[in-house]
Amino acid sequence: MYSKILVILLGIVVITCKDLNETDRATRAAFIQRLLNKRKSLEGRVKLLGGSNKFEGNVYIYHAGRWGAVCDDSWDDAAAHVVCGGLNMTGIATHGGQFGTAVEKYWMDDVVCEGDERSLSHCIFSGWGSSDCDENEAAGVICAEVTANAIPSNLKKKPTKRLHEVLDIGTSIRLVGGKSSAEGRVEIYHNSRWGSICPDGWTLYEASAVCRHLALGYAEQAHQTDYFGSSKIILSGIHCQGNETNLFMCKHQAIGDVACPGEVGHVAAVVCTRQLADLLLDTTAIQRSAHLQDVPMFQLQCAMEENCLSKSAYEIQKINPNWQFETRRLLRFTASSLNIGNAEFRPYLPKHLWQWHLCHMHYHSMEVFATFDILNGSGRRVAEGHKASFCLEDNTCMPGVEKKYSCKNYGDQGVSVNCSDIYQYNVDCQWVDVTDVEPGDYTFKVAVNPHARIAEQTYHNNAASCILRLTETYALVYDCKLLRP
Repeated sequence: MYSKILVILLGIVVITCKDLNETDRATRAAFIQRLLNKRKSLEGRVKLLGGSNKFEGNVYIYHAGRWGAVCDDSWDDAAAHVVCGGLNMTGIATHGGQFGTAVEKYWMDDVVCEGDERSLSHCIFSGWGSSDCDENEAAGVICAEVTANAIPSNLKKKPTKRLHEVLDIGTSIRLVGGKSSAEGRVEIYHNSRWGSICPDGWTLYEASAVCRHLALGYAEQAHQTDYFGSSKIILSGIHCQGNETNLFMCKHQAIGDVACPGEVGHVAAVVCTRQLADLLLDTTAIQRSAHLQDVPMFQLQCAMEENCLSKSAYEIQKINPNWQFETRRLLRFTASSLNIGNAEFRPYLPKHLWQWHLCHMHYHSMEVFATFDILNGSGRRVAEGHKASFCLEDNTCMPGVEKKYSCKNYGDQGVSVNCSDIYQYNVDCQWVDVTDVEPGDYTFKVAVNPHARIAEQTYHNNAASCILRLTETYALVYDCKLLRP
């Protein structure tokens, strides 16, 4: 009888403890949810620091539970207008840490805005936390009131017409001021006079069209400079896809007497070459290797240091003392890039500027080698990933080609002609964190050399756009097509 009473009493204690544990868990879950909601409300907010008043300063953006700086690479007045637009003002971009050095880690780099985005996070950039900038490259703004009936000049007008639709018969282009016929400032002959091109938005895509136009091979460099001299600017807003056979196939904003923002005397210039690398992304490798994996966060700590998980992972890390035991769902896949060009693919930074990552024990020769995006039916990005180059090396080569580059013993990095650089699906950061993505059909886009930091013969084989079918239990990637990043 006493044993029965003891059993009953123990049962009551167990039930009571269980109820208390469930109550504690519910209370803690509610508290965590409130904190998450608060952090979510701050997501994408910007603030200005270092200025003499609240309408100027270096730009900081809130993401994944903390503030981060913005690098000035590609930073322009259109991006400044997006920042100041939240204050119903227009903006002027500042560069080089005009309001002091960056006091937080960089969250954004290579920001490209049209000027009419609702927030800075809606602009194109290299991926959260992906930056090769030092503390003296902080982007800033000076916000000013918009006068009545005035249209902010830093809103980018999208080019509409192609050049060949408006040009005179006999219009031609040339390179001037270079040490050889393969370099110089780009001049166009229009209305019986030669003039330069406004360099605003001038990239390797536009330079490639010039080099093909003049039968000079490929674009090795695209400059916005006065190094080759300057002349009156008569063409602005050139926009090319990078695969045009001549410059006149590209779109433009204005020709004739045009306004051009930027430094006085700076014009568009190019350096052409006949020897250049060309990476070809293997779509078959992506399709065959894509799969889901659930991984506890304690196994992802090195990857978290390189910002390879989605923002909710970092929010959980800050507010949940047992965050290590939470799991993330990863879409893993293999990415293989074959150099089919006639020159080696080499990092744009010299070796002494490569970044050493202690956790993974390797050098990063370029901060962002690849980007991975998942887009919904309306084209909005719902998940993203990025791949810093653990190393650029010759993993496999065509028959008869010897491997030259290897990262072993801190070796030199690059991809030889007819060799492939391969990131297997089991490598850290070779994934997209899809923990917060609902099941459904999406577009999955993988791109190498996504910002054309390294010149190539063509960029239209650097990216793959695929269909992604995501379910509760598996992921299927199929129908991949090559295109430009």
